Amino acid sequence: QVQLVESGGGSVQAGGSLRLSCVASGVTASPLCMGWYRQAPGKERERVAFEEAGGRITYVDSVRGRFTISRDNAKNTLFLQMNSLKPEDTAMYYCAASWRYSCADSEWGQGTHVTVSS
Repeated sequence: QVQLVESGGGSVQAGGSLRLSCVASGVTASPLCMGWYRQAPGKERERVAFEEAGGRITYVDSVRGRFTISRDNAKNTLFLQMNSLKPEDTAMYYCAASWRYSCADSEWGQGTHVTVSS
């Protein structure tokens, strides 16, 4: 059974940094697609950073240049380095992974919370 577990969330002041991790267990192959999403209270979930099958990486405009997504396939781990954090980055952050080239049918983690204070 596939399980995704996020970690690394916490509370920081604006301008600070956090590094989120997501470990995939119970897998027999590395995911083809992996990414980070977030959902703030009262808002819809949005895709923050995503690596498609083939390696193309996309970022939502609001984090481009501040966040960096990376993977360690040997450890089935996804990272999100978040720098220059802003209060509007406050949200629950979720990891998602898919083993389909279309990136459909993703598995999801339980989330890790990030709070950025001004």
